Amino acid sequence: MLFWFVILYWVVSVGIGLWAATRVHNTKDFAIAGRHLPFYMVTATVFATWFGSETVLGIPATFLQEGLHGVVADPFGAALCLILVGLFFAAPLYRLNLLTIGDYYKKRFGRSVEALTTVAIVISYLGWVGAQITALGLVFNVVSGGEISKLNGMLIGSSTILIYTLFGGMWAVAITDFLQMIVIMIGMLWIGNEVSGMVGGVGVVVNHAAQTGKFNFWPALDLKEVIGFVAAWVTMMLGSIPQQDVFQRVQSAKTEKIAVWGSVFGGSLYFAFAFVPMFLAYSATLIDPAMVKRLIGEDPQMILPRLVIDHAPLFAQVMFFGALLSAIKSCASATLLAPSVTFTENLLKPMLGEMSDRALLKAMRIVTLSFTVLVTLYAINSKASIFTMVENAYQITLVMAFVPLAFGVYWKRATNQGALLAIFLGLSTWLAILIAGPDDPFIPAQFAGLLMSLLGMIAGSLLPQWVRHPLPEVGPHHALHHHAAAHTQHVPAPHPPHHS
Repeated sequence: MLFWFVILYWVVSVGIGLWAATRVHNTKDFAIAGRHLPFYMVTATVFATWFGSETVLGIPATFLQEGLHGVVADPFGAALCLILVGLFFAAPLYRLNLLTIGDYYKKRFGRSVEALTTVAIVISYLGWVGAQITALGLVFNVVSGGEISKLNGMLIGSSTILIYTLFGGMWAVAITDFLQMIVIMIGMLWIGNEVSGMVGGVGVVVNHAAQTGKFNFWPALDLKEVIGFVAAWVTMMLGSIPQQDVFQRVQSAKTEKIAVWGSVFGGSLYFAFAFVPMFLAYSATLIDPAMVKRLIGEDPQMILPRLVIDHAPLFAQVMFFGALLSAIKSCASATLLAPSVTFTENLLKPMLGEMSDRALLKAMRIVTLSFTVLVTLYAINSKASIFTMVENAYQITLVMAFVPLAFGVYWKRATNQGALLAIFLGLSTWLAILIAGPDDPFIPAQFAGLLMSLLGMIAGSLLPQWVRHPLPEVGPHHALHHHAAAHTQHVPAPHPPHHS
């Protein structure tokens, strides 16, 4: 019975996504919903995109093993990322009226920086989308009682999500996200109420978790511990900022104000609701300690689904798995669309030359199909946990793309030489520690890469300019500034006058 409810919900939601495809007439509709989304839809798509499989399955598993200290990256870092985007990046980026985040790098720093950061952004999505497809395989396997294997579940899930994303683009993502946000909220609160009734109330669970030290958040006063803690926090908090899916939600808003507050409010909602799955998972230690003990060693991601299947009534099961599928679908569709759009716009289009809008839209759909196949193969062959796949996804954008974006918006003296040096030093330092460094370095690879990227940007921008920079400059309080003169070899750039 549960299985058929899940199938019915799945078919209906795919149908809604296909209906949304009727609104797609050009690349702007496909990539950023024609910039027509109202506040409630921007908030919903920000929330639903980030409330994915790692929130329902990955974070609770990590919380059971390590407590709040272990989930500093997500939800703490992830939620702060969305709030920071709203407060500091949404307005200046919205005013530029661009299609992709790669377009920003091109306008600010030139073609080379655009290409390098776009490659980093596209690669970063492999882990994130892979985590959602892995979770789909797990869900179909559980609700079918093992009749559908995890592999077949992955194939069914990725192919059906591809269908409406391929045709509906951002319109399909936004409309289904709004409906899925409602299902997630109702489903999570419903199952939370059911579970709290089994254990004698929320207070019982919270007190028990506090007594066992699960709420210890801050690291020990040891330098290596502190650096590791900060590195985990900034990986998602800063590494997720230069991402196409975040940029798409900002650009899809109807107004600048909606872009700002939709991101802030969506991030705040995400943070609040991320604690519900943690509460449910910890409740399992009181309801069925034997099951938790067994699965902690085998597959801790299965604890929450197993709790619901074994102990909740049918309607609560339907609500939980409806919410879980909504979380995965909304996240997967957005993270399939984002890299496909930016790859087509910022890598493929410059190689193919002038293209009509119709041809560009066709290319975006072909790339979406290709990326889905690639990421499904990655998910099938990956042995990493859902939480690890998501956490690792943002390391490459942290070391390559964050510093050029932040300094490009807020430091008028940033040059394309500085951006290129930031990318080179960040990437090379990160790779060197990952490949040749110790298994447990004093400074984690991604944090060392971020520090070297900062050094590269500052030094590269202030030293004599060997790279010409006759490009417009993008600032936080205006759309575009133009350099009056190019920087020339060996000559430090004079501070040029700026005008709107």
